[in-house]
Amino acid sequence: MQFEVWAPGAGRVTLECDGVTRAMERDGQRPGWWCAEAEARDGSRYGFAVDDGPVLPDPRSRRQPDGPDGLSAVVDHGRYAWRAEWAGRPLPGAVLYELHVGTFTREGTLDAAANRLDHLAGLGVTHVELMPLCPFPGRHGWGYEGVSLWAVHEPYGGPEALKRFVDRAHERGLGVVLDVVHNHLGPSGNYLPVFGPYFTDTHHTPWGVAVNLDAPGSDEVRAYLVESALAWLRDYRLDGLRLDAVHALVDTRACHFLEELSTAVDTLAADLDRPLFLIAESDLNDPRIITPRAEGGLGVHAQWNDDFHHALHAALTGESQGYYADFARDPFAALAKTLTRGYFHDGTWSSFRGRGHGRPLDRSRTAAHRLTGYSQTHDQVGNRAQGDRLAALVSPGLAACAATLTLTAPFTPMLFMGEEWAAGTPWQFFTDHTDPELAEAVRSGRRREFAAHGWKEEDVPDPQDPATHERSCLDWSEPERRPHARVLDWYRRLIALRAEHPDLTDPDLADTRVAYDGEARWLAFRRGDVRVVVNLGTEPAQIPLGGRPARVLAAWDPVEAPGPVPYPHLTLPTTEGG
Repeated sequence: MQFEVWAPGAGRVTLECDGVTRAMERDGQRPGWWCAEAEARDGSRYGFAVDDGPVLPDPRSRRQPDGPDGLSAVVDHGRYAWRAEWAGRPLPGAVLYELHVGTFTREGTLDAAANRLDHLAGLGVTHVELMPLCPFPGRHGWGYEGVSLWAVHEPYGGPEALKRFVDRAHERGLGVVLDVVHNHLGPSGNYLPVFGPYFTDTHHTPWGVAVNLDAPGSDEVRAYLVESALAWLRDYRLDGLRLDAVHALVDTRACHFLEELSTAVDTLAADLDRPLFLIAESDLNDPRIITPRAEGGLGVHAQWNDDFHHALHAALTGESQGYYADFARDPFAALAKTLTRGYFHDGTWSSFRGRGHGRPLDRSRTAAHRLTGYSQTHDQVGNRAQGDRLAALVSPGLAACAATLTLTAPFTPMLFMGEEWAAGTPWQFFTDHTDPELAEAVRSGRRREFAAHGWKEEDVPDPQDPATHERSCLDWSEPERRPHARVLDWYRRLIALRAEHPDLTDPDLADTRVAYDGEARWLAFRRGDVRVVVNLGTEPAQIPLGGRPARVLAAWDPVEAPGPVPYPHLTLPTTEGG
């Protein structure tokens, strides 16, 4: 078997495989690369030593059986016998479901999560979006401090378990999307700097020095990231990738990394003859990210739209701290703007940033599905001090309004696990760092952060306490009980309506028409022949619908059919009582 590693600054590199050490030779065709032949099989343990240093895991390791600090293991992807015939499932018309493997079930494994796929198929979602799976220290964590970008966290079940999960999802008609982190790697178990210039101090991110995308040696670093992305899509038959915090990918080169990545993914999709897509998390409100490359954009297929979330959250809760401030000034106007123009900040002043922010979206060129809309995500729930979900902040009726707006808006909707039954469990920030100093730094840093926003330090859960993780695990007895069962039925009905009525998946963002009364706290919008109305107020609201006949497709509380023409209207009950 051929082993290879990129170590451009090394004077000597050795391979240790199954206890046997061999000197590696420079590759005459690829500067900086070292190669060696050795007998190996699936499961063989190996690692590399640079300049007689310790034996370290392969930067391109496909498996880390003993965690990030242990030796790598050979993975023979050809050994798995795929069962599902899968032609793929595209992004247009999708309903995404964000899922954290470690808390989706008490077992916290991919196999246990696969046993719950029938619930998701019955819910009606089309794609499961898995939070990061790359190895990280300890057993429990969100996954955003992973290392070994080609491997699967062993406590989740490792590579074979991910293949079983994807196979079972595809058998049920569900696509699978994986959250990948290219903007930084975790501080613990990260040995990449020993091998080469994977990072640069030319730029900085919130997590320290930046990944090297434009300094000397960046060609190989970019290839490392692109090839790892393609490996997930090819070797595990995934349908798409969610790209974490692309605004932290600092790249001054003429061809931005995202353009290079989207080109490679589109090429692979053509080779495999099935749809593949990329969804970016971006704080830039820059439409160039989701503009096709042929039109001068970067070619990413969609992006998370926090502006819709912030406007909706401000309207529902009245919260106005931090980044909610600009939305809370007139939340219904903010919500109307995002529903019709995508971004709220499209060059407008952002008091949170202290500067103008964003750029207008060209609605004539940008399909609505390229923006992902949601009322909850792992960030928006887990980054609250107590990890309280929306259902803990508002009445059941208001939560139903949030679901209605999310699942009938022009965007690609996304749900966060458990929201479909108004889960009573919080989702808190938890870690399991094995380095005591790092663990204490995370613990104290989180408490300081929330103390600055008025929280008592003792009220902020300890991320390292196992109970914090335990509290965050879903309770699967809830969906069968009241009031959770009613919420679940409402989500199923809304998703079914989305599938039944093409107007609700119309890609024309400019076709949405909105009316609202901020004082009375109601909002209505039209998409083709479908009209959506919500009352967020404490009093019943009478909402004019115009002169066309109408019938009620679905309602959270009983609603009489609209009045006779020529002036039909809909009277909505208060949402506060639920």
